[in-house]
Amino acid sequence: MPEDNSLNAVELATEFTIAWLGNQNNRVAADEVPAFLRTMHATINDLSGGSAAAEGQQSGSETTQEFTPAVSVRKSLASKDHIISMIDGKPYRTLRRHLSTHGLTPEEYRARYNLKSDYPMVAENYSAQRREMAKKIGLGSKGRAAKAKAPAADAPAPRPRAKS
Repeated sequence: MPEDNSLNAVELATEFTIAWLGNQNNRVAADEVPAFLRTMHATINDLSGGSAAAEGQQSGSETTQEFTPAVSVRKSLASKDHIISMIDGKPYRTLRRHLSTHGLTPEEYRARYNLKSDYPMVAENYSAQRREMAKKIGLGSKGRAAKAKAPAADAPAPRPRAKS
């Protein structure tokens, strides 16, 4: 039975490696392919032969892992023009795309660094700039126009005057 698992792991590792190399976006030197195949095989063996204790250790290490912020919360929000990321210490107008490249959602980012739920994801000046642009092009005005017309429709219509 263990031989079947090792054969399956080798076959799976080979298939994954072929698929990975078949992708046009992955450019790899021929010298790196055997190392990738070994890594893929080891990963598959770990995943298929992992015991419950190993899985418990992995999940425990994720919850106890401490993330050290690159900057303090106060410094990250010091400027109105940008927000400094606590991941890499670089300034961004908006953090959403930056967080997605690191596989995080805004909620996960806030939880990771113990931030309040109202911690902004967009710089204050950039948000104001977008708000002004939206008003300039008329976004949301249709709803306001409909609300403005509604009370006028409820008012009684003026009576036509009788001709004498």
